[in-house]
Amino acid sequence: MDDMLRRTRMDDQRRSQRPALPACVPGLYVQHRDRGFVAHITASEVAFSTVRGLTVSVPMAYGAGQATADTAEWLVSELLGNAVRACGDHVPLVVEVYVTGRSVQVNVHDPAADLLPHRSAVAMDSETAESGRGLGLLDMLAPGWDVVSSPVGKQIRCHIDAK
Repeated sequence: MDDMLRRTRMDDQRRSQRPALPACVPGLYVQHRDRGFVAHITASEVAFSTVRGLTVSVPMAYGAGQATADTAEWLVSELLGNAVRACGDHVPLVVEVYVTGRSVQVNVHDPAADLLPHRSAVAMDSETAESGRGLGLLDMLAPGWDVVSSPVGKQIRCHIDAK
């Protein structure tokens, strides 16, 4: 019984130390998850801006360094932009960002399971490259990123090692 009471107190203490999240509004629903957050959004400038800010502040509140949080923010921005280009304006998206040890995990879900990212055959620094640089940068900043099926379509997962 004492052990159960101790665990309950520890859980309450952890909850009180979590970073503040914005209030839910139409198109933006954010919840805490273990050492991070989950945002259910409808693509918009306001939602993207809010999620980018949380992508820096929340991991840092759980011990991630500034460089790692900045990399996570860049990845979220790139993945959200790709989702809008692939799926269209006002697409529903789910963004998960959380700390794992000293690293950060970024997952972005979109409803287009059949629209998978494709790397360009043109080199990133080529003058003829018009697009596709983002996936090359993803390879550099989150080597081993992958795409899996999810209940809402597909999920792109990126693991960022601490810097």
